[in-house]
Amino acid sequence: MAWALLILGGLFEVGFTTCLRFVAGFRSLPWTLGFLASVGMSMTLLEIAARSIPMGTAYAIWGGIGALGTVIVGMIWFGEPVTPLRIALILAVVACIAGLKLSAG
Repeated sequence: MAWALLILGGLFEVGFTTCLRFVAGFRSLPWTLGFLASVGMSMTLLEIAARSIPMGTAYAIWGGIGALGTVIVGMIWFGEPVTPLRIALILAVVACIAGLKLSAG
């Protein structure tokens, strides 16, 4: 259950980074509320997951999911470059996340 919450928390991190693109100095109320809700959920889920998963592992995986998801959102919806090197690096991040999960026991 902790791993599912950690993954969900990482996805909420993607939500808050995506909202951050549109908050316009925190003057756009809907995007600011989305940002705040996503940050709150993401941090709450990380904290709950870290009760069962070592904190270093939980944080690295949470951050990796957020970074990976944010890069993918950028490429799909915001026209960021999709290059073979970026794809290879994304796969490397996925491999590292899987390795941390497997090594956590």
